[in-house]
Amino acid sequence: MALSEFEEARIDKLVGDFVEKHRPSPEIRDQLDIAYRVDGQSVEIFEVRPHWQDPSIIMEQAVAKMTYVKSQNIWKLFWQRADLKWHGYEPFPKAKRLEDCLNVIAEDQYACFWG
Repeated sequence: MALSEFEEARIDKLVGDFVEKHRPSPEIRDQLDIAYRVDGQSVEIFEVRPHWQDPSIIMEQAVAKMTYVKSQNIWKLFWQRADLKWHGYEPFPKAKRLEDCLNVIAEDQYACFWG
């Protein structure tokens, strides 16, 4: 089940503000930037940068994924390991509020999201 328009607008506001706050300075955004996308019940935050051998190829590197479980009214937080699969973020696997997940990502206590 997709998110409602109200929920999508709230996500766009919260995650959009988060991304804007954490973006690099405008001078280097053509070399490194941060973006997000909403896909169904999930929100993914990722880095955007040109390929090191061919700058015309734009690459995305996952930072974090949050998935809303409507039946439980919770957000699950994931990080991408070296195997390129999403894994539950064990120190903080779920939250009632999206803002709590964003705070954990920003803090990145165990260097799982930003490296």
